[in-house]
Amino acid sequence: MIKAAGVDEVTDETFAGAVMGAALPVLVEFTADWCPPCRQIAPVLSALAVEEAARLKIVQLDVDTNPETTTKYGVLSMPTLMVFVDGEPVKSMVGARPKRRLLQELEDVI
Repeated sequence: MIKAAGVDEVTDETFAGAVMGAALPVLVEFTADWCPPCRQIAPVLSALAVEEAARLKIVQLDVDTNPETTTKYGVLSMPTLMVFVDGEPVKSMVGARPKRRLLQELEDVI
């Protein structure tokens, strides 16, 4: 998995505890090693993890090793960015994007 610095990794086993029980909105990146756009968005997610730490939690899930969660949320393309609020998915975005655009898309949930 392409690891974004400062972003925690979750698995099928840890997803519920890390995402469903979070006090903040959680941005989950569904990612894979073989995904070039996932490499592009990794530095964006790292920067947001630091800059928005008080308003947003960011985690990554490797789709190749965590098929249960990937299937449960119908993720077919990488990267898929899904925002969870109070344990419910409220927004889904597919593909890499620059930081400014991602922040604009997240305005209504953070």
